[in-house]
Amino acid sequence: MSEIVLMSDPKVAAIPVAECGEPLVDVRRIGSLLVDTRKQDPADAFAYLREGVLERLLTAQATLPRGLRLLFVEGYRPPSLQREYFEEYASRLRAAQPEWSDERIHSAASRYVSPPDIAPHSAGAAVDLTLADADGRELDLGTRMNADPEESAGACYTHAADISEEAHANRRLLGAALTAAGLVNYPTEWWHWSFGDRYWALVTGKSTACYGPKELGPALSD
Repeated sequence: MSEIVLMSDPKVAAIPVAECGEPLVDVRRIGSLLVDTRKQDPADAFAYLREGVLERLLTAQATLPRGLRLLFVEGYRPPSLQREYFEEYASRLRAAQPEWSDERIHSAASRYVSPPDIAPHSAGAAVDLTLADADGRELDLGTRMNADPEESAGACYTHAADISEEAHANRRLLGAALTAAGLVNYPTEWWHWSFGDRYWALVTGKSTACYGPKELGPALSD
């Protein structure tokens, strides 16, 4: 898609969900991803993804050059936490831009945090991740992970021009591996990739999404 479609776009919410019932799985117990704990929550929900998403991440990792790994930072996010993140960021924007309408605040907030009702993280369909070397040291991808558009002056956008050539090369490497495995990127966040959610369906031309929002179940906290 040539233009950036934000998560708040009505076209995203209009995609129906045909929930496939696939389970959430703990990425720490299956496969060989490096897992960072900076976004760890009390229930360890952050470490879960839909099974099909994890399978594709492992496929992507297998294509990376020797000595490089995917560094997993956050997967599943309970709807209540997603709502908290969205409202907190929207409040920051409202304080900084009091003249903006509610609609503009909602749209601007969705550059950085998905609206709770369609959030890929709350479906277990999205992952925030980066690249690391064999010792777990993060590569330069131009900004810190989760840098917002204001903090980074837009450098968090996947195709931002004002980053180093090394960062461009690392973003291309990450993108090539994940795209080949079937995931799609949210273009305002170089680290955010998803499969099976509404945004993925829109980008790939699918008529339905196969993963819808899930609540935190007791099996996740065992």
